[in-house]
Amino acid sequence: MDRRREELAQALHLEEGKLIAEARGEVQKSLNILEFIAGEGRRMGGHTVPSEMSNTLCYTVKQPLGVVGLITPWNFPVAIPIWKSAPALVSGNTVVLKPASNTPWTAALITEIFHEAGFPPGVFNMILGPGSSVGDEIVNNKLVRALSFTGSNQVGQDLYKQGAARGVKVQSEMGGKNPIVILEDADIDLAVEATMQGAFGSTGQRCTATSRAIVIDSVADEFVEKLVARTKEFKAGRDLGPVVDTAQLAEVLAAIEQAKSEGARCLLGGKRSDEGDLAKGFYVEPTLFDHVDPKSQLALEEVFGPVLAILRVKDLDEALEVANSVRYGLSSSIYSKDSNRIFRFLDRIETGITHVNSPTMGGEAQLPFGGVKETGVGAREQGSVAIDFFTELKTVYIDYTGQKRDSKIY
Repeated sequence: MDRRREELAQALHLEEGKLIAEARGEVQKSLNILEFIAGEGRRMGGHTVPSEMSNTLCYTVKQPLGVVGLITPWNFPVAIPIWKSAPALVSGNTVVLKPASNTPWTAALITEIFHEAGFPPGVFNMILGPGSSVGDEIVNNKLVRALSFTGSNQVGQDLYKQGAARGVKVQSEMGGKNPIVILEDADIDLAVEATMQGAFGSTGQRCTATSRAIVIDSVADEFVEKLVARTKEFKAGRDLGPVVDTAQLAEVLAAIEQAKSEGARCLLGGKRSDEGDLAKGFYVEPTLFDHVDPKSQLALEEVFGPVLAILRVKDLDEALEVANSVRYGLSSSIYSKDSNRIFRFLDRIETGITHVNSPTMGGEAQLPFGGVKETGVGAREQGSVAIDFFTELKTVYIDYTGQKRDSKIY
């Protein structure tokens, strides 16, 4: 993969629409994941535990499941297949990967790379096709002993039900509606940059994107003024890639029109880009809505595009109430210099990942990734816990007394 990184990045750029710098960053992240997870093969130990009985050795060992099915989305078509397949393979399983139908090129390159690296035939497998046929076969085939999915809530929840009915492991990572909370003592310039990166990086098409800026009233005007000015410098085509396809374009534009109808104040953008060659692509202008009602659809539901909702609140307690009012719980961020309030936020925020004075998006290979509430079900991905989902834990008792013992009740 390192040798073919530019080929992979160019394919990702052309197929999914990421800016080339973003595509190269995704390939590098994939390499980081492979490097870390490869090391987990040497760290995949169990525990030796004292027994209640004399002359008895007790320990645990992790063992592979067999065949695992991986169903991955289009928004990170290199990194997500890698962060699922790497721990599955290093644990001793075989993999059947079904990528999203609109990103088959990158998936084919990944498959080539695994085979070129020396994996025996049948260990890493890819199959293309719609979820209604190919996906259902992977979910319901009795040989598949675990299912790892990233995508929409409806599909992920249905898959979880089907897996439960068969008694197999299921891991579903789904939507997010991630807040950045800006308190009155925040470094506003720093918070503006973080909001920009989180809302519009990768065209807002990532599950950790900043969907909501929750700002204390006393600094809201300053924050909004600086954010509008900064966003005007952010240009579609140069700083912002297209949305992935016509269906996603229609969804994003419909969400924008819905927000307008709900009375949110559109400060910037709010439409498809129509200048020059951009009009031929699926570009949406960076869009800012202010004075968004916390109960509106824009405040509650994922858009998955370059659209940010700004919500104004009076204090930290109201900020937490608004931040936790959604059904999702993936990522969050707080900007403040007050350690007391920062730790109150960390205690009470309902997300699986949270950041202090840094943007909502991103994650590192050595740390767990995943959310709470309706964002995720099943074990966490990535980090040292990634192996757990793809293994069974076996407990072993070895009696070396050579004698008959009294029976015990367990």
